[in-house]
Amino acid sequence: MQAAIIAVGSEMLTPSRVDTNSLYLTEKLNDLGVEVVQKLVIGDHRPRLSAAIRFCLEQAEILIVIGGLGPTEDDLTREAVADATGRALVFDKQLVAAMEARFAALGRKMAEINKRQAYVLEGAEVLPNARGTAPGQWVVLANRQVVVLVPGPPAEMKPLADGEVFPRLAKMLPPLALATLTYRIAGMGESDVDARLAPIYKQYENPVTTILAKAGDITIHLRAQCAEKAEAERLIEEVGAKIRAEMGNFIYSFDGAPIEEVILRRLVAREQTLTVAESLTAGMVGARFGSVPGASRAFVGGMVTYNNGQKQALLGVDPWTLAEHSEVSEAVAIQMAEGAKARTSAHWALSLTGYAGPDGGTEANPVGTVFVGLAGPDRPARAKRFRFPAGDRERVRLFALHAALNFLRLELEA
Repeated sequence: MQAAIIAVGSEMLTPSRVDTNSLYLTEKLNDLGVEVVQKLVIGDHRPRLSAAIRFCLEQAEILIVIGGLGPTEDDLTREAVADATGRALVFDKQLVAAMEARFAALGRKMAEINKRQAYVLEGAEVLPNARGTAPGQWVVLANRQVVVLVPGPPAEMKPLADGEVFPRLAKMLPPLALATLTYRIAGMGESDVDARLAPIYKQYENPVTTILAKAGDITIHLRAQCAEKAEAERLIEEVGAKIRAEMGNFIYSFDGAPIEEVILRRLVAREQTLTVAESLTAGMVGARFGSVPGASRAFVGGMVTYNNGQKQALLGVDPWTLAEHSEVSEAVAIQMAEGAKARTSAHWALSLTGYAGPDGGTEANPVGTVFVGLAGPDRPARAKRFRFPAGDRERVRLFALHAALNFLRLELEA
């Protein structure tokens, strides 16, 4: 079956708000074997919302409408669904009594305007909302299409959907077995990954392959749906094996774990430790390691040496090296890593220095140039030069972070 989702609210059309509810619903619907074919965000405008509802019901068997169920005049979802489906709104006195009791339990008197939330579409099943005063509604139309109304605040929407909506959908849908695989890739661009994997995944309608890219980090999702679990697992492994053979050690994670967690696992297994020395990333790398539970078993900490004085004072970088090669150079990256390793007695030290922009850079090393240094237990310290697209300071820093982590990851796997 196919589904559509409408997020309602003029605030959702401003640059400060992001519709995360539909992402949550999409994942849950996919787990039930339902494909989401349409998503819309509509402001608080009754005719426009009614038209959107009619349009979505032409595309899908299931429609979930999020938000617009509050008590104020701009909460128009109930009225718009009534317009679009030709159903009347019926005042439910039991809902009013329940809302009044809720307010009384909080030591408050319910405002008269809250009674607007007691209007229910004719023939709808009320879905109780334990976290708020706006109940959900479940409506089955004459052609067996389902329209579901859920509140907009995520703290109300998620428990209501999990407790009331998805169990009802599961009962009406044919049983499906689901199998998934998640691989994460570093060291290759999205277009290059797709060029190598498209000849594989295009051979299959099931499983479905999705490639998601962030700066320096690519995730591949495989999802197979079959009547039998064994068949779903067979299909997912068939495609997964081909992807593994094609991508080799570009794949750093086979269970969806981020690269910093993969690195820490390897360090713990080796009984080794790591420190970092950061310039342009200013603590981003250390923060990523510190976000992993149990990181202290391998991560000893790090130093942010943003200017040359701190590189000398904290890491022992030679002033002559800075003067001769500049702070963004292979030589300085190596000395940063050596200094961090010596001062912490860690087995490994990772360093980063570069030009994130918008200013700085030289003809030889323009903005977007990054040097990553690595000092380890078995060989001399070394550095690698990377060049990332300039123009977005934060993006350069994110690319540098992932490049550094992948540099270390490959060394640990060697």
